Amino acid sequence: MNWNNFIWFALPAVMLWFSAGIIVYRPQKRLADILMLCGIAVFAAFIAGFWIHIERPPMRTMGETRLWYSFFLSSVGYLAYRRWKYPWLLSFSALVASVFVFINLFKPEIHSKNLMPALQSEWFVPHVTSYILSYAMFGAATIGAFVQLRKVHRNGYSDDKIFNFIDNIVYVGFGFLILGMLMGAVWAKEAWGHYWSWDPKETWAFVTSMAYLAYIHIRLYGKYDKVALWALPIAFILLMITWIGVNYLPAAQGSVHVY
Repeated sequence: MNWNNFIWFALPAVMLWFSAGIIVYRPQKRLADILMLCGIAVFAAFIAGFWIHIERPPMRTMGETRLWYSFFLSSVGYLAYRRWKYPWLLSFSALVASVFVFINLFKPEIHSKNLMPALQSEWFVPHVTSYILSYAMFGAATIGAFVQLRKVHRNGYSDDKIFNFIDNIVYVGFGFLILGMLMGAVWAKEAWGHYWSWDPKETWAFVTSMAYLAYIHIRLYGKYDKVALWALPIAFILLMITWIGVNYLPAAQGSVHVY
């Protein structure tokens, strides 16, 4: 299954997700579950088939990581919806996952079967997977922050249940982020002889992790709810710079993280 087949899986998945995101606000909520899961299954089928076709994990190019982001965000959004019962979680996760699908449709990338020697490591899959999982969770947390800010603006007070959701998903996402950084450091030691080199990608990853750590500390302090909530969109912008933006910086063109 090559990249030319992507559209035949992407469009059905997006239609299923959009349908689920609309129906979840109606009495037929069980149907929303079925549609969302079917969309995730269709998308996962393409990833599996594509993986087999290129004979390596599809995690090398930006387009390939966007595949995983769409898959994980839709999955995390669905699981979070099932846990906290907020319909907007399902809708927004489906919407954002679909945006990344369309980016891949309109900006396809070259997907070579070959991996450079540095990527032929047992750390490749767990390192990338851990990062993309954390990105998906931070995306859901950012959506929650905007919903909470809207409630504070309209009602003058925050919803403890939404804060509980945001806190828990940030804790888990931060755990995956740090795990990804640690695995990357071990991988770098094996590949290049040093754990950390303050490469542009590594530097922005560190800045991003500190931004989420700042949110955690503000919340543990128990005050400044608005500051904590605004910290999440700012942290997510830093995350997007780390993931996508750094690749376009002149200083990063010689980076070992730009393939």
